[in-house]
Amino acid sequence: MRRIPVPARMVLSRELGRSGIQKGKCNMKTNTSAAEMVAEARSSIENLSVEQVMAEIASGDPLLVDIREAEELATSGKIGGAVHAPRGMIEFYSDPTSPYHRQEFDPGRRVILYCASSGRSALAVKSLQSLGYRNVGHLDGGVKAWTAAAQPLESI
Repeated sequence: MRRIPVPARMVLSRELGRSGIQKGKCNMKTNTSAAEMVAEARSSIENLSVEQVMAEIASGDPLLVDIREAEELATSGKIGGAVHAPRGMIEFYSDPTSPYHRQEFDPGRRVILYCASSGRSALAVKSLQSLGYRNVGHLDGGVKAWTAAAQPLESI
């Protein structure tokens, strides 16, 4: 192990003390909770109501993507016309350079994501934006909001 000369250690110690770092401790917050990540995502993405999603489906051709796990779809069904792309694969399916890319994913196309209650879809919207998707939003409240508005789900 390389030893730092004593005067350099003193300077380093003094500088770390000024920055708030003392003996392995830091006054900066380094951990973020999942709830904080979702809240941050929701504050910077397009959050769509059930009515807005219904209007887009009726008037256009958005790619509606269910990002829940297969077991969730099997249990409750999906919104009519939606494609399934589980949260763990959404980046791979939507990246045109990925060997897993699916043709229905086009960065120029309108994309609407949804999950059970909208936490996962909010995070996934941020991921798609990082991949160059500019016209992407999510169903705020997810399937729970959809069914609460008495909208049907189709069986898988």
